Amino acid sequence: MSEEYYDAELEELRRRRLLELQKRLLEEQRRVQAEQQIQAARKVVLRRILTPEARSRLTNLKLVRPELATQVENYLISLAQAGRINTPVTDEQLKRLLAVIASRKREIRIRRL
Repeated sequence: MSEEYYDAELEELRRRRLLELQKRLLEEQRRVQAEQQIQAARKVVLRRILTPEARSRLTNLKLVRPELATQVENYLISLAQAGRINTPVTDEQLKRLLAVIASRKREIRIRRL
């Protein structure tokens, strides 16, 4: 009888573990879906406010310096949401914006004594 008890207890533990794993999987799927929706919305906004040349430059920048590209995207999206961008941003305007943001970066120098 004790063997049946251990089998039942083991089966209960397996069932709980399976439910926990299924719950984690569902949460992860929801998180991924939410992230995809956010990325799709960002893409739509950027497509609306950037010219094709500017989008191409931003895509190339994302390959080389993804954190800078994300920073620029966030800035442009916030300007668009605030209604401060009237016309599509051209490649030249994007270049100037990149120059300003890149110049903000602190220069670190190491001096040996």
